[in-house]
Amino acid sequence: MATFALGLYSALAWAVQPLLRRKLRRRALAEPGYAQGIGERFGNYPRPIDSLIPEGGTDGLGGFVWVHAVSLGETRAAAILLQALREQIPGMRLLLTHGTATGRAEGEKLLQPGDVQVWQPWDTPRTVSRFLRQFRPAIGILMETEVWPNLVAGCRQHGIPLVLANARFNEKSLRKAQRLHWLSRPAYGGLTAVWAQTEDDAQRLRSIGAPVRAVLGNLKFDLVPDAAQVAQGRAWRTSLQRPVVMFASSREGEEALWLEIFKQKWPLDQLQQAQGAIKNESLQGAGLTRCPVQWLMVPRHPQRFDEVQQLFQSAGLRVSRRSTWALPPADTDVWLGDTLGEMALYYGLADVALLGGSFAPLGGQNLIEAAACHCPVVLGPHTFNFADAAERACAAGAAQRVADIEQGITAAIHLACNPLQRAAAQQSASTFAQAHRGAAQATAAAVVQLLGLGKPDSSPPPAH
Repeated sequence: MATFALGLYSALAWAVQPLLRRKLRRRALAEPGYAQGIGERFGNYPRPIDSLIPEGGTDGLGGFVWVHAVSLGETRAAAILLQALREQIPGMRLLLTHGTATGRAEGEKLLQPGDVQVWQPWDTPRTVSRFLRQFRPAIGILMETEVWPNLVAGCRQHGIPLVLANARFNEKSLRKAQRLHWLSRPAYGGLTAVWAQTEDDAQRLRSIGAPVRAVLGNLKFDLVPDAAQVAQGRAWRTSLQRPVVMFASSREGEEALWLEIFKQKWPLDQLQQAQGAIKNESLQGAGLTRCPVQWLMVPRHPQRFDEVQQLFQSAGLRVSRRSTWALPPADTDVWLGDTLGEMALYYGLADVALLGGSFAPLGGQNLIEAAACHCPVVLGPHTFNFADAAERACAAGAAQRVADIEQGITAAIHLACNPLQRAAAQQSASTFAQAHRGAAQATAAAVVQLLGLGKPDSSPPPAH
């Protein structure tokens, strides 16, 4: 049955390849990165094999350490793990693969001389086999959620250990895997090892046959924000006349939800007449009759920057894009964070942040980076992608949950305009981020042990 299921899946994956090429061409119109190296996705590589394979391995390795990070979030988690891996495996050569243009652009920053970066191979037996024969990795490390049936089967056939690191697996993913158990169970069961973020993730993964070896925590807690960016953001914040509320990593549809509430509470004519002196009757009961805040919008996906700007300007709001200024302008209604790699700057600039992806049913974005930058967060009802981190953050006082975007706006402004409460929440955010570190070193040690490069570590994994 398993062989038949994999064969049926493989036939379907082969048949849709023309559709994939068409999709890539369309996406390349908005994101040119998708036009780069399309042949790599189908196992076609321009350079000869011998020029890519490490000569004699490194530190006992017989090939690349292959890390697959599908998109931006996974690539940032991979960056944390790679730092620990390079410390424990001196001279390591990296093979880095991605599925999205934003992930690949971020991954370029992680490369060192001798490293190689290509697209993830499309999951057909032939393409996977070409990929594995081309690079002959010593080990494959899949980040967080990316498990592909033919990739797993191909690695087993070639004798390459394949692991799932920083693994998260929510209830929605479990239900999907159970519906496709004839395909997902062999795929997850074929992995060499799985290191889960939480015990809940581990239990769900075990239920579909994954070989969970340990619960090591979330790599993103080991993130060290760019200190210069955080300092610059804080310096700008100190010089402002009003607090800053950020909508962090907003997703499609959420900006429109925000705009609807914004227009109800603060009509455009009042904004123009008062030059930012905002009257908010809903906050009068809390003793706040005037709460002038500066809004900072940072969309999750860069291809939507223009769309979001047009949305706000069509509503009559004054919008200023971060890419156009060296100092934050005062005569604007919304700052648009339209640069990549400056999230630490934005979190340093913000007094409090609304969490994108949590006000529409999208599962929420990562709140750990905000906490590491001492920025408290207001969460919407949808955080199933980061359920454990969200629950822990709320319990620690680093975040608070609300029912909808209207309550979120009210709560964020209330916190931003109350210095004592804001300071306490900022300290709670910092403490929360510090308390859960350690996953990077533990995961790197597990990789080293699996490769047989070091002595088994008898110490227990960190408790999370």
